[in-house]
Parts: sequence; C-alpha cells; structure tokens
Amino acid sequence: MTIEKLRVMVENGSLPAVNRTHYINNHIHTTHSFSPYTPAGAVYTAWANGLATAGIMDHDTTSGAREFLEAGKLLDLPVTVGVECRVDMSRTPFVGRRINNPDQDSCAYVAMHCIPHQYIVAVDNWFAPYREARNRRNRKMCENINKIVPDYLAIDFDRDVLPLAVSTVTERHILFALTKKITAVYKTPEEALHCLKNVLEIDVPARVERNILGGHDTPQYYEYDILGALKGNFVEKFYVNATDEMPDVSEFIEMVHRYDGLAAYAYLGDVGDSVTGDKKTQKFEDDYLDDLMRVLKELGFDAVTYMPTRNTEAQLDRVMALCEEYGFMQISGEDINSPRQSFICKAYDKPKFKHLIDAAFALIERESRLSTE
Repeated sequence: MTIEKLRVMVENGSLPAVNRTHYINNHIHTTHSFSPYTPAGAVYTAWANGLATAGIMDHDTTSGAREFLEAGKLLDLPVTVGVECRVDMSRTPFVGRRINNPDQDSCAYVAMHCIPHQYIVAVDNWFAPYREARNRRNRKMCENINKIVPDYLAIDFDRDVLPLAVSTVTERHILFALTKKITAVYKTPEEALHCLKNVLEIDVPARVERNILGGHDTPQYYEYDILGALKGNFVEKFYVNATDEMPDVSEFIEMVHRYDGLAAYAYLGDVGDSVTGDKKTQKFEDDYLDDLMRVLKELGFDAVTYMPTRNTEAQLDRVMALCEEYGFMQISGEDINSPRQSFICKAYDKPKFKHLIDAAFALIERESRLSTE
C-alpha cells in the first residue's frame, strides 16, 4: 500500500465500511525497519481492523513518520510517532545482566514516544551514525553466517540484504535474506523444515513447526514463519555484540528530553512459550525487576511499555504495580512486524487495561499540543 494508492481510495470513496473499536496499538513497525507494512499500509491495516489509534515504532529511524502521519489524516485516524533502539546499560548496576534483549547482556530495548513533528528529522539525524555503525556489524554477521551454512545458502549483504531494507537494516533483514535462500532451494514446507532442523541444526518449537508445515494453506505467512524460527533459535550462532551502534542510556534519555519526547523502557519479562514464536524460553529482568524500576526512575525514564498478550497475569500485575509505585506512564507496546500478528489486542477488553487505551490518547494529545509545524 502506497500513500498515493491510499489517497486515491479516499478520493474515490472506495474505502470499505469499518466499525471503530476501542482497540489501540502504539508499536507498529513498518518497512523502514522490518515489517511487511509500508507506513501507509500500517495505518490502513490498523484502520481496517477498526483500531481507534495507531503508532509507528521503527528501529533507529523516524523516516517513515511523515507518511504515517499523512495516512492518519487521510483516514481520520489519530496516530502517534515513536522510535525504538537499543541502549548500552554497562554504566548502570545491570552491567553483565541479560535485561530485555535476547541476544546480548548489558543491552536494553527502549523507545522514544510522542515525538513532536518539528523534531522528526532531527531525531532521525541523531540516529544516522548509529545506523551506519549497525551496518558495519550487519556485514560481520553475514560473514559469520556464511561460515556455518552451505555455500548455496550464503548471503551477500549488498546483494541479498540491502534490497530488503528501506532505512534501518536489522537482524530480521539478514534472516529474511537467508529465508529466501532457503525457500529458493527447498521448494516445499516439508523440505524447508528439514533444512532448519537438519542442515542448520536448530530447534523449532512445535507451534512454529505446525505453522511452517501449513505454508501450503497460508503462503502469505510462510516465509515469516521460517524467519520466526530463525529469529528464535539461529541468531546465537552468528550474532556479533552491538557496541558503537548503541548510545549510552543516559545519552538516549538526554536526546529524548531535548526533543520533548517521552523515554520508555520496554518490559519483556521472562519468556515461556513465545506468542510469536521468535523468542526461545529464556529469563530476562523479572529476577531483579524491583531494582531495575528504581534505577530506571533515577536515570530519568518517563514510561514503561509492555505487551499484555506476551506476559502472564502475574507478570502484568507486578509491572503495573511497580509503574504505579514509581510514577511511570504505562504504554501499550504490542510489537507488530509480521503479517501473522493481529493488530487487535483482545486484552484491552479487560477493564484492568483501560489505562493503556487512555494512555494512547494522552500520547496523541501531548504530541499534537507540542507539534508546531
């Protein structure tokens, strides 16, 4: 979906009839990081699913924000702008700890929410050197993959990976390039699964295996299901630790506040059976969450994001109580980067999560009030 196509649909009156709901989502990735959705396509899909709001959240870039905002205006859907990145936590008490990043210690996923529109370009420019550093590491990871896969699955960063990206290149782009190599050689879902389990020697969770084998019936999900298996169980074989592509956590918070945004920590919590199939069973910050929340407050974080569909009731009750204790704004963070994922989070039917719906509209109101363009 392009913005031009969306504009024509609006002008021609060819949009389908849609009933608005109370559902919201503040964490939708687009093609500017990794996602099947263009910014216009993300807004349209959110609108078509009846969402009351939508928020863009790409990795290390705000380059899709203008199109996202324009699509929101065309569809009369309130939208909000954010950006996600990884920060270096090595100068905090959690150096050497596995925080909320499945692949690396002393590293945390964080988000900048509610970016005033006059600062969209400035924020994107701030991330530019980090994107360049990330690509240097991306090349090294491609080299590592080529050392452990058969020659016919080897990937070239410039030829196979870069064409898949619009702005930021992530590990998912690398894995999607590998996925396309796999599906080019192994023509059926059964053969592709054989490759994953016996050639690449990775564990494939039973639910993910069923999804892959169902690729005959769900071709729109097929390659993304293979990607999910690789993301959850293959990254550790080639991963290179991020270093100079990560700002120090304090530098990130300073930038966020300089541009009138909200700095949010992305709570993950210990993972059991991953809902999306892209994370293996693993412990994260739950063992020291009380201490982490205290330090996040001291560092200057404004908010915590979390995903009601990915955590247990006990985890959610605990993180919500700690947010109340430390005065953090609570923001919905349902991460969308695959076509298999639903834009609708049914958890918002529960009264206990109404504050997340209210927070989405508070973000939009604040962003609108602070935007001067």
